[in-house]
Amino acid sequence: MDKQTYVRTGEGAFDDLIPRVHSFLEKDRLDLTIDGRSVSGFRSPDARSIWIRDHSDMLRGGRYFGFDLTSAIEHFAETQSASGRIFDYFTSFPEKLPSERENWNKYVRVPVEADVEYRFVKAAYLAWQATGNDAWIARLLPHLERALEYVFAHPWYWDARHGLVKRPYTIDTWDFAYTAGSHNWLQFQVDDRTFWGIMHGDNSGYAEACEILARLHSRLESPDRARYWAQRATSIRVNLNRTCWNGRFYTHFVKLSEVDIPGVDEFAQLSLSNPMAINRGATTHEQAVEILREYRRRRETSAAFAEWFSIDPPFPAGSFGDAKLKPGVYVNGGIMPLVGGELARAAFAHGFETYGVDILRRYYDLISRRGETYLWYQPDGRPADVESSTSPEAEPTDGWGSTAMLWALIEGLAGVEDRGCGFDRVRISPRWAAADVEEAEVRVCYPVSGSSVCYKYRCDAQMLRLHVDRAPSQLELHLMLPAEHAIAGATINGRNAEWNLQQIEHTHYANLEADGNDGIALELRWGERGHDDS
Repeated sequence: MDKQTYVRTGEGAFDDLIPRVHSFLEKDRLDLTIDGRSVSGFRSPDARSIWIRDHSDMLRGGRYFGFDLTSAIEHFAETQSASGRIFDYFTSFPEKLPSERENWNKYVRVPVEADVEYRFVKAAYLAWQATGNDAWIARLLPHLERALEYVFAHPWYWDARHGLVKRPYTIDTWDFAYTAGSHNWLQFQVDDRTFWGIMHGDNSGYAEACEILARLHSRLESPDRARYWAQRATSIRVNLNRTCWNGRFYTHFVKLSEVDIPGVDEFAQLSLSNPMAINRGATTHEQAVEILREYRRRRETSAAFAEWFSIDPPFPAGSFGDAKLKPGVYVNGGIMPLVGGELARAAFAHGFETYGVDILRRYYDLISRRGETYLWYQPDGRPADVESSTSPEAEPTDGWGSTAMLWALIEGLAGVEDRGCGFDRVRISPRWAAADVEEAEVRVCYPVSGSSVCYKYRCDAQMLRLHVDRAPSQLELHLMLPAEHAIAGATINGRNAEWNLQQIEHTHYANLEADGNDGIALELRWGERGHDDS
């Protein structure tokens, strides 16, 4: 049990989500033998290959189970070019059946993509947190830095005038570009007819990646490099918000080339990287609130079964060269649990806790009907299928969206955030009051290293009790208060404790800190509303 991650509340939407996602990931592992060595990673449901984009995001949930977290990252580093470029994916399986039969090792970089290198950095960071291996990340650090510097110096990917990453005109972070009909299918190449612009999701990703490098250098006691990367992160965030923020959300594509797609208003298109920008730390709280409100407005006005749009409104049919890419299909307006999970995680952090709970419950209802989950759904609720997809497969074990939902459950609702490495610095923010859950037991574990955090929570009419087993050396408590209660007093291990109150939108939190020891027992006693003494 010490190596098992679980949530116990008595509600299936929360308790059963973790084992269900685990079962999906068991089917999403891809094991290859390359140069006589085993390489293992997470695959997307539509291809037998290890893409850094899928693998990186799926690590947010996969690291809580007993999987190999490092070999795929090491292989991406080993195959990095001298310039710093990272491959999109690799595989040993034939991909274009029946015409392709060769089982050679294949490595691919899609030229129109600008997001690959920041995903490499994030994957390494997530694996490092779980393994707790400083020596491993120190060996990788030169690869991580070279990857970012490649993007910041390459004329295809860096726009010096705006101080931002650019790319060809794609649908958000996806890998095929608009050509105004000059190409007869999906266009993955850069050529003299490429239309350029700035896609906000690239830049929120690179800002986070720079911040990650700053944290790693600080951990490894390289203060000058830490300052350098922190400054790069700040610069990108400032430039992103100056260039792409339109007052309600991030404009889908800020054009650098003259191009006009009939029937498309980029300023009205809400694209999938918006909630990701919140979770990557690119937004202010006020911006996060505007994005969350926009999604709720579109849920109320749309006929779609969920507001987890890949992009809304979508592009007209055929805009990107494939007849299958009709509105409401795949990344052109399909409904993606990946977006829902990101949205829920953002909602929990910014005062929309009941909205986050609602998303988790709706997702559980969706997957529990048949024990299946898909990368995307049509707006009427039908899942992806081979006939409507541009991808060769449509497997019902999507790990990309399911791990995003799991991430929202663990870090958002259960509220266990590793803010260091191996849970040596943790923030616990139980938000069970938003789900009307009075009692909960939570264990979050990294099986690869054995590091874990466990707590028991109870909230009744008299007090809120929280017992944390194996408290980390640095523990922050960020406790959501039930709407009808105010604090009369607080104790930690029987001693009076100080707290401060914080209001996030309409939700009140009590913030406390505790010294690391074998465990803590906290009690918040309720008093009458209006007599909350801190």
